[in-house]
Amino acid sequence: MSDFGVALSDIYIARKRIAAIAARTPLTHSPMLSEQAGAPIYLKLENVQHTGSFKLRGATNKMLSLPEAERTRGVITVSSGNHGRAVSYVAHALGIRAVVCLAENVPANKVEGIRRYGAEVVSRGQTYDEAAAHADRLRVEQGLAFVHPFDQPETIAGQGTIGLEILEDLPEVTTVIVPLSGGGLISGIALAMKSANPAIRVVGVSMARGAVMHACLQAGELVDLPEEPTLADALVGGFGGRNDYTFRMCQALLDETALVSEEEIAEAMAFMLEAHHLVVEGGGAVGVAAIRSGRVAVGGPMAVVVSGGNVAAPLLCEVASRYR
Repeated sequence: MSDFGVALSDIYIARKRIAAIAARTPLTHSPMLSEQAGAPIYLKLENVQHTGSFKLRGATNKMLSLPEAERTRGVITVSSGNHGRAVSYVAHALGIRAVVCLAENVPANKVEGIRRYGAEVVSRGQTYDEAAAHADRLRVEQGLAFVHPFDQPETIAGQGTIGLEILEDLPEVTTVIVPLSGGGLISGIALAMKSANPAIRVVGVSMARGAVMHACLQAGELVDLPEEPTLADALVGGFGGRNDYTFRMCQALLDETALVSEEEIAEAMAFMLEAHHLVVEGGGAVGVAAIRSGRVAVGGPMAVVVSGGNVAAPLLCEVASRYR
């Protein structure tokens, strides 16, 4: 592996560090999805993580890595919802201050999930990047430590613990399908997979609306895209003009990327509810959507990361009634 600033050893260290806060999640076989795809499909259920998404792993690893003096002053972050909830949860467990900056269009259920654990919520701007700029100003003014939602080595290593668990539970895995946004989740998982076996195929899946990392990989450089309304709101957001780790890691470690439509995402959410009795948000369902829509080639044992389940009940009911 090239030097990415994150090593396989960092992922193993992260697993030990986060064990008391973040749960090891199940990898479950999907008989119906396997039958439809004509290949064994397994689901890595991060939607049942304590905070409802994988974000708890990276946030925990980063916050526990902070020097005591920084941790005592408190932390700040920017989020589209799930990362903020994770930071709030860990801060509550550690007894420290947390400030979470959000765009004003973050769904109300995700805002409430952040407040539930005691973090200070600051809603500012119409986009993720505007909220990120405000978070950076507050960081400087108040001397807070920044917990990046994806582009920090500790965050990437924390998310990479998912890869270790997949390898242990399904050592014969040939393909891993992962939701793709800023790249922290897939970078960590891909590093674990490729370190174990470079032949393991790693596929990133985004929504068709405003898929920034997908566009960057296609262009070979960082680009900006306008944010668009999407069921996969957890995957919304850009890089704020800078990226130090995940773009380079995605370029080197990903085998391919795919995009799914809003209708395909909604259908996958309804499928997960009906076939598995699981609540899955739009961003968490994109991998399942890619398989069911045929946008990703299947073959051999495959693991699909179901990254989150923080969806408002009325929205899920609407989707389920439309696609049942």
